[in-house]
Amino acid sequence: STQSTGSSGINAEYGGNTENWATEKVKGTTLVSDKVFFMRQTVGNACGTVGILHSILNNSDTVPYGETLVSFKAECAGVDPMDRAKKLEQSQNIAEMHATAASSGQTAAPSPEEKVNLHFVAFVCVDGHMYELDGRKEKPMNWGPCQSDELLGKAAIACKQYMSCDPDEVRFTVVALSKME
Repeated sequence: STQSTGSSGINAEYGGNTENWATEKVKGTTLVSDKVFFMRQTVGNACGTVGILHSILNNSDTVPYGETLVSFKAECAGVDPMDRAKKLEQSQNIAEMHATAASSGQTAAPSPEEKVNLHFVAFVCVDGHMYELDGRKEKPMNWGPCQSDELLGKAAIACKQYMSCDPDEVRFTVVALSKME
């Protein structure tokens, strides 16, 4: 069973603290389930889309989604994270969905070239472990054992670690993908 939560606001100005810490966390990750769907982010300012894809595609057993994503996930089977990113770049259907979602928000979407000070990642529970999926990183970060009913609490602990890097920063948001009952 998988569940996920996403977070944004991992501010670029956190600089060395979070990047060095995250780099060490990635290096220390040796166990990654082959059931984790992970892709790199190669398109500028598409971290929200990549985070949503990470969340949805790692929850395919509980989150129904349409033919576009079913086909995309099938095309990505057995392909490395960088090649998955290339497939995302080439997907006209996903590009159209991204553009529609970006233009329907309350604020203007930045261009792919624009420098922004925010970033989205996803936390997912797959095969009894919590993973942080950040398309800027070479691979998922394994945060350790986690059952689906523990995900929210454990993801909150991870978010607090990021927030502690700059306690005065207020631009930090958490969004949860959850089952409606």
